[in-house]
Amino acid sequence: MAELTLNEKRLLAALKGKAGKVVDVPQLAAAMEATPEAVVQWAYLAMDKGLVHLDRIVDKAFVYTDEGTAYRTAGLPETQLLRAIGGAGTPLADLQKHPAFKIGFGQLRKKGLIAVKDGVVTPSAGASTADDEVALANPRAAGARAKELIKRKLLTETESVRHTVTLTPAGASLAAQGLDLKEEIGTLTRDQILSGAWKNANLRRYDIHKLPKTVYPGKSHPYQRLIDEMRQILLEMGFAEMHGGIVQSAFWNFDALFQPQDHPAREMQDTFYLKEEAPLPEGWERLRDMHEHGGETSSTGWGGKWNPDKAKQCVLRTHTTSLSIQYLVNHPEPPVKAFCIGRVYRREAIDPTHTPEFEQLEGIVMDEGVTFRHLLGFLKEFYQRMGFEDVRFRPGFFPYTEPSVEPEIYVNGLGWVEMGGAGVFRQEVTAPWGVTYPVLAWGLGVSRVAMFRLGLKDLRQLYQSDLEWIRNSPVHAPAKVGRRA
Repeated sequence: MAELTLNEKRLLAALKGKAGKVVDVPQLAAAMEATPEAVVQWAYLAMDKGLVHLDRIVDKAFVYTDEGTAYRTAGLPETQLLRAIGGAGTPLADLQKHPAFKIGFGQLRKKGLIAVKDGVVTPSAGASTADDEVALANPRAAGARAKELIKRKLLTETESVRHTVTLTPAGASLAAQGLDLKEEIGTLTRDQILSGAWKNANLRRYDIHKLPKTVYPGKSHPYQRLIDEMRQILLEMGFAEMHGGIVQSAFWNFDALFQPQDHPAREMQDTFYLKEEAPLPEGWERLRDMHEHGGETSSTGWGGKWNPDKAKQCVLRTHTTSLSIQYLVNHPEPPVKAFCIGRVYRREAIDPTHTPEFEQLEGIVMDEGVTFRHLLGFLKEFYQRMGFEDVRFRPGFFPYTEPSVEPEIYVNGLGWVEMGGAGVFRQEVTAPWGVTYPVLAWGLGVSRVAMFRLGLKDLRQLYQSDLEWIRNSPVHAPAKVGRRA
């Protein structure tokens, strides 16, 4: 038999002579001058040693709401209405004047207890609400009908928990032998150590084989930790972080990125438009000329008539690239290395792989002599630091970059997975703002990386407050999902 703590001994002493008898915890707590919660804890320890049985009993009770109390006296609305109908039937117009009509009529039709024909309401054969009235009078014995009354907010169900303790024969035998109730010391003081008093103290023994109680320290959400990891990687790679509002004008969100004004992505089914408008920035005429005929470049533009009113419309940003072009306008001279991790919004149907709002990682590099090969190197370095060793690229198309690529990573069990888009900004994007050096740019999906790193199958879990998942997720979990087996 393992060593007993003082409180376990006190519990056995309080139960002495009551072997086999069920004792309520509050009664024991009063006798031991302790709280019921403490007695339950001590009883769990003693139960592990086979000295007592601890039973948890859940008592359920039904409580009437004010509406339910009124119906107990007057009858349910459907009962009141059924009485008013009578056996011969009643005109619907007359029945509508009854105070119980609004609720009672719907309930009667739902239960198939009436028929309506030619404006006259008649009861069905054998129509009765007696069973529902019995359920309301005695919900404890009503079963499924009581649940229906709860849905109708006529009843509420309450639960109370109580514990009982029963002394086992082994516990009774130990209690009969006599127990040493000498006070124990669980923590030594400095004075006890210096004076040597600890040598004669009754020290509490600890079971080194017993697992301690799990402690859940406060920590940030796993998704936020992953975003912070991405941010740290880019800062270490020499990038500066850029910021901007989630509400952007269509000018910066679309037009400045050389998306034609009739592009499908600008339609209402893809974009959240707001009623507000934003003024056009200084020099907007150069962008108009770029769209209409290519401005002063070799481009021919998109042709047609560019509408400044459409560019003034405000939207919830559909990508963080709108921040990149504004950053370049404010920093037209090299070198520029900047990134943004921000939320973007698109009209998507919610399912395990799509949500109408998600995070995007945006990056730009502008300097003399940078090339497409540098772009691939930046992306490969980033993904490898994130734990994805196998990275490849395939050609892509975007209105504002040329050449363009779509980076892919290898995920065990899935194969190659596309992660976003990248390329070199076209002259139609940079020339209106006097940017003459090449600009490397990319927009990557953050949530996809998170799903692979965190082992999720449902994107929606990233945005839920699932305490169990948050508690059990490690603070740091460098994944190897990108590595081949």
